[in-house]
Amino acid sequence: MAAPILVTGGTGTLGRFVVPRLQDAGQAVRVLSRGRHEDGDGVEFVTGDLATGEGAAAAVTGVETVVHLAGTAKGDEAKMRHLARAAARAGTRHIVFISVVGADRVPIASGIDRAMFGYLGEKAAAERVLASSGVPWTTLRATQFHDLVLLMAQQMAKMPVMPVPAGWRMQPIDAGEVADRLVELALGTPAGRVPDMGGPRVYEMTQLMRGYLTAAGKRRPLLPMPTPGKAAKAYRAGANLAPERAVGRRTWEDFLAARLGSTTAPKLVRDAA
Repeated sequence: MAAPILVTGGTGTLGRFVVPRLQDAGQAVRVLSRGRHEDGDGVEFVTGDLATGEGAAAAVTGVETVVHLAGTAKGDEAKMRHLARAAARAGTRHIVFISVVGADRVPIASGIDRAMFGYLGEKAAAERVLASSGVPWTTLRATQFHDLVLLMAQQMAKMPVMPVPAGWRMQPIDAGEVADRLVELALGTPAGRVPDMGGPRVYEMTQLMRGYLTAAGKRRPLLPMPTPGKAAKAYRAGANLAPERAVGRRTWEDFLAARLGSTTAPKLVRDAA
């Protein structure tokens, strides 16, 4: 029997796309999860916590390839360290890691920066840990998922006036498309840092939020808000974007139509009333 591919974060936003795609490619899949799950649908579940390293050794036993998707707002460096150490000891041949466009271009210079953008610093640190681990690796950076932008919009729309970071732009990409690329990389040989993946369009934040409001049938005034700190300045300069790698196909409008059932494409507007 072929060795299973281990997927960390296999039950998350990206993992729920990656796991079935690996299975469709004929791969046995093992998922590392903090919660207990019964094996099912051809997936083997193992319990562990990469934040502490608990269960990491058992998870990588008999595994040749790891797709590391587990990530949070903080702690990614420690998770990578525990995973890479266990993988090196087990003789794992390939770790595929999903990172974020701009991870090394957004400076984390203050408490405000850490509070708002600390996850970028964690991703950059995790990349460095992986590159120095001795385990062959591949790292893919992607821009923001549609799902994340939608969550932001839904949270901000709970207020009577939607605060929108002034001057920010985003290039949202479909998680399924990123999953396709990750599976391709996992089935291939270690490639180091591969070209970034960006969504098909760059949008101003006001465009994204007005698009959401239109698709959701809501009406809210938008209030542009200044964002302090060096990291926010880098965002305004486009450090989180990859316009030269706009390889995604599914637009924000397409995503909203599918997710919210909108039959009309949201209009793109530039003003923030």
